[in-house]
Amino acid sequence: MALGGFWSDQDRANRTIQTLKTLKAQRAPIEQVERGLRDLAELLALTDPDDQASLAQLGQDVAALEAQLDRLEIQRLLGGGLDERHAILAVHSGAGGTESCDWTQMLLRMYRRWAEERGYATEVIDLLPGEEAGVKNATLIVKGPYAYGYLQGEEGVHRLVRISPFDANKRRHTSFASVDVVPESDEDAPIEIKDADLRIDVYRSSGKGGQSVNTTDSAVRITHLPTGLVVQCQDERSQLQNKTKALHVLKARLADRERRKREEAAAKEYHAKQKIEWGSQIRSYVLHPYNMVKDHRTEHETGNAMAVLDGKLDPFMESYLKWKAKSGTATN
Repeated sequence: MALGGFWSDQDRANRTIQTLKTLKAQRAPIEQVERGLRDLAELLALTDPDDQASLAQLGQDVAALEAQLDRLEIQRLLGGGLDERHAILAVHSGAGGTESCDWTQMLLRMYRRWAEERGYATEVIDLLPGEEAGVKNATLIVKGPYAYGYLQGEEGVHRLVRISPFDANKRRHTSFASVDVVPESDEDAPIEIKDADLRIDVYRSSGKGGQSVNTTDSAVRITHLPTGLVVQCQDERSQLQNKTKALHVLKARLADRERRKREEAAAKEYHAKQKIEWGSQIRSYVLHPYNMVKDHRTEHETGNAMAVLDGKLDPFMESYLKWKAKSGTATN
């Protein structure tokens, strides 16, 4: 970064800065634990074995250091080659009509709140509203160190059980939505996208109006003909900007597709796409007749469902990383 002309290539400079942030994020907790160990050793040498108050304080300091070590262990588990990257997260409504569209919107809010608490930046690049309420599908880019590493375990079907706010008879309903997560692609990755392989459609944005956002055909939908992958972007005001972002997402998904092909022999069941319906869920969120969120892979659960829906996802993500390491499931 100190070299002359560093900023002449803006994109490369930004990637270098992101690498620096990632390295600092790796090093800082290690240094913090080392300082804590040194401080504890000094305090132990000065503590009177008969001083109960000092011993109690020392016990609290030990517990705090253990918590730091637990966080350091999570960082160690985020050691895959793609874990440090930004993430592209998509949510899709499943069986359940308006109920599922509302549930999809709740999930989108949950992930945005989680990202906000971690200091990550989020950008919704595509959103299709439901016919009556909620969201049919949406694509969110989450930018921050290890965003993909943390979010990778969220991929799958999420099930909600609650009293329906759309049912006049106040009956209990079950809704489903799916989450897909891919790492943002490396701009230098050798992913070739031929113009002849693309079908590009433009249409009017369905977002909020103003400043010609939904008065011109600025939204872009790109179909990759060889694979059938479809990406959309409508958050920018110009067609060119939306096309650039859509191509960026397409490249990430093509890279992820190739990675999964390579891993198929070693982990055939991992990342398998299932129907968005009963029996295929990775996690259940129950709001009636009791409150509980349970991950069906790790068995981790909590009775504070509202906190989870408000973005308190770290315990589930950390449990997934430990489960993945224990089971030897490869994702990177």
